[in-house]
Amino acid sequence: MLHLIVVIWSFTVILGLLISVPAVEIVFFRTLIASLALLVLFKVQGKSMRVPFNQAMKIFLTGFIISMHWILFFWAARVSNASVCLAGMATCSLWTAFVGPIFNKTRIKGYEVFLGLFVIVGLVVIFRFEFDYWLGLSMAIVSALGTASFMVINGKFAHRHSPYVITLYEMAGACAFALLFMPIYGPWLTENGVNFHPLPMDWLWLILLALVCTIIPFAVSVNLMKRLSAFAINLTINLEPVYGILLAVLIFGEKEKMTGEFYLGTSLVLLAVCIYPVIRYMERKKTKGKSGNFEGAKLMVRRPQNSDPGNP
Repeated sequence: MLHLIVVIWSFTVILGLLISVPAVEIVFFRTLIASLALLVLFKVQGKSMRVPFNQAMKIFLTGFIISMHWILFFWAARVSNASVCLAGMATCSLWTAFVGPIFNKTRIKGYEVFLGLFVIVGLVVIFRFEFDYWLGLSMAIVSALGTASFMVINGKFAHRHSPYVITLYEMAGACAFALLFMPIYGPWLTENGVNFHPLPMDWLWLILLALVCTIIPFAVSVNLMKRLSAFAINLTINLEPVYGILLAVLIFGEKEKMTGEFYLGTSLVLLAVCIYPVIRYMERKKTKGKSGNFEGAKLMVRRPQNSDPGNP
């Protein structure tokens, strides 16, 4: 299910490049459509979407982080290309290795840091040979920090609330942030101001982006957090560049073709995805072995000493 979600998310950057309006407007329309669709869904099903006020505000404000992540994500693709943007997003695992322990107040795991550093090596290779795209790659890396943050936060919400309720409040928060950002964005960061007039074809892409690439995978990913760690999810999401880059080359052709060094660096980043489950398996096997030995030792200690061999 997680890998299916990653395949769906790989279409996000493609749709972002097909839509004519800029990044902030894409996020605004995407989250607005998603919020309205979820409201209709709750109304039709007659289900409650009430959440205690303090929890509702926390989820709503998490939407601000999601909005910043998406704005930087789409912007990165515009100033570079889809391949570079997706390569930068693969740093999610590095950020999660540090963000997770900070939020959850747990110790940082050595192998997660190692895999994160492995990701950095891959990025250094990419930066060295694709320096013309430094701005897009940098924006994508910061966007990945946003992903790591809200994934870890959602890991806590997932055990308390319905994934669709969480998605509704977060989409509303993301929409609100995009709207609040526009007075700064319009005059200072654009040449022609805010564009509230998507082309007719844009609406089709925006609806697909909001419904297929947002509501369904977002809600399912929140639900999966009940069984998987944020680090495991984000590391698997690193496979998004594989699917996304292949799709981008197929759809956009020569524009997306990069140097051999770019693919070398991206391969190093993605190698971490393959190494992680192996390390986790070995760690669990080792822990299980120790636990089994400990339980056996306790049974031996608790076994009553019987001096009469004929008495069972």
